[in-house]
Amino acid sequence: MTKTVQKSNYTNFTIEIASQHKFDTNKLCEWMTENVAEFSPPIEISQFENGMSNPSFLISGRSDKNFVLRKKPPGKLLPSAHAIDREHKIMGALINSEVPVPKMYGFCSDRNIIGTEFFIMEHVLGRVFDNVSLPELTTQERSAIYESMAITLAKLHTVDYKSLELEDFGRVGGYLSRQIKRWSDQYRSSQTETVESMDQLINWLPTATPSNEKTTIAHGDFRLGNLIIHENKPEVIAVLDWELSTLGDPLSDLAYNCLSYHWPQDAYNAHRILESNTKGIPKEDEYLKLYCKYTGRNHINSWVFYLVLAMFRAAAIIQGVYYRGTQGNATSEKALLRRDLARQLADKAWSMVNNEF
Repeated sequence: MTKTVQKSNYTNFTIEIASQHKFDTNKLCEWMTENVAEFSPPIEISQFENGMSNPSFLISGRSDKNFVLRKKPPGKLLPSAHAIDREHKIMGALINSEVPVPKMYGFCSDRNIIGTEFFIMEHVLGRVFDNVSLPELTTQERSAIYESMAITLAKLHTVDYKSLELEDFGRVGGYLSRQIKRWSDQYRSSQTETVESMDQLINWLPTATPSNEKTTIAHGDFRLGNLIIHENKPEVIAVLDWELSTLGDPLSDLAYNCLSYHWPQDAYNAHRILESNTKGIPKEDEYLKLYCKYTGRNHINSWVFYLVLAMFRAAAIIQGVYYRGTQGNATSEKALLRRDLARQLADKAWSMVNNEF
C-alpha cells in the first residue's frame, strides 16, 4: 500500500501509540470489519501527537482510505468532560450544512472493545497550524487563512440548528450563566492550589453577564489549531474537536477564537501568541469586522466580558489538563508543563476587568 510522506503540520503526521493509550487492536479490527463498510483488514494504527484531551488515532487497512478513531482517555475523568458522543452527533448533523466537517462512520459505546467509548470518522488530509502567526506562510496566505477562519465561524453561527434536528443539543438561553457555573465547578474539581484571581473571576462573572445573548450552535474550542487547512489552498476544509459544542452564545466562540490576541507570554505557549505586526494577519478589530461582515452583524456588545469569560474558561481547561497530568491520564506529557499558565490567564483576565470596569 502506498503511504503519503508525513510532514509535521499535515494530518497524517503520527507517532507510536503512547503506553497509557494502547488497546486490543484485534478487537478493534473485528469491530471495524463488521461496522465500517469501507474498511478491510489488516489494520494499522498510530497516534496523533496533538490533542491533550481526547486521544485520536490514524487507522488504515487494506485500501488507501484512512480513518480516524477518537476515544475518551483512560482513568478517572472530570464530570461532563470528554463528550465524544456529542462530537459524533454534531459532526454527523453538520455534514448536511455548509460547515466543513469529516464524515462519520460509526459510534461504539461498548467499552469491551478498546476500554472506552469511541467513534470512527473520515481522515481529512490537509494542514494543521498550531502556530497562530503562520510563520512558514506568505503574507497573502496568512490573510486568506484568517479570512477563511472567520467565514467558517460565521457559517457555523448562521446554521439553522432546528433544520438539522439539533433542538435537543442544548438549552436556549442562559448559556453564559451555565458556562460560568460549569467552568467554575470544573476548576474547583481540578484545583491544586489557591489562585486569587480565579476566585475573584468566579465571583465577578455572574454579576456582569449580558442579558441579550443569542442562541446558535457554539463550538466551544474554535481556534486555528482545531481547523484543517487545504493541502495547497489557504482555506478551511474541516473543523475538529467538537467535545465542548452545544447551543449557546456565538460571541463566546468568537472571543475564544480571539484569545491569541491576548494570550500571556509564556515559554511553552509561544505558538499561541500572535507576534506583533505579523504581515497578513488582521488586527483584532479587523478580524471582528470580518466576522460581522459574514454574519450580518452591525457591531459587538460587551466584548470585554466575553474576552474575560474566554480567558477564564481557558484557565479552567488548562488547569484540568494539568490535573489529569498529575493523575497520569493526560494525553500528552506536555500537560505537566502547564502548571503556571492557568494562573497567568486568570491574572490577565482580572487585570482586564479592573482596567475596563
